Amino acid sequence: MGKAIEKIALERGHEIVIRKDVEPIEMDLGIADVAIDFSHPSAAYDNIKNCIDKAVPVVSGTTGWLDRYDEIVAYCEKKKGTFIYASNYSIGVNLFFNLNAYLAKLMKNIGEYDVSMEEIHHIHKLDAPSGTAITLANEVIAHSEKTNWNIGPAEPKELFIKVTREGEVPGTHKVCYTSAIDSIEIKHTAFNRTGFALGAVVAAEWLKDKKGIFHMKDVLSL
Repeated sequence: MGKAIEKIALERGHEIVIRKDVEPIEMDLGIADVAIDFSHPSAAYDNIKNCIDKAVPVVSGTTGWLDRYDEIVAYCEKKKGTFIYASNYSIGVNLFFNLNAYLAKLMKNIGEYDVSMEEIHHIHKLDAPSGTAITLANEVIAHSEKTNWNIGPAEPKELFIKVTREGEVPGTHKVCYTSAIDSIEIKHTAFNRTGFALGAVVAAEWLKDKKGIFHMKDVLSL
């Protein structure tokens, strides 16, 4: 993702002033206008906090660390920082999020259908289910009788998410409502990682010179 983001940023006329992989940053983060973090779940919190400390707006796309999300939001508010997190920065996926929410609301009082989900990613992905799948699942749960999600055998009140890791699949997400007589399915398939990278750069461009905590809905005016 870092390479894809750098390529798009350079194509859009931006300069990359700091690159961080595994080793600690020796340069002052303050020279950057915006930071984009697609790192490891174990490093995301400290990376974001460091950016906030340096008054650098930060775009976070790392998943698997959200048990500390409320902490970072509170810290950002305390420091009057600038922060945006999204489980997926793809513009297409964010449109898909809205479509999923709309369908969930339509299906809320239609008891004949049971809902399930499926997500497929490359074998290198560390978290399961994906952050994108969790975002989709939470919206379904908010508008149904489901109380939580489960990637294993699911109870009637649980939303089953089938998780598959294979090859180099960039990301496929499907939400399916099934009854005894038919099914309704919505699906998003990423062909490559370009959409994720482009969305992150667009978010960084939008975030510059702003203060507060934002979401991709703000960026895309959804």
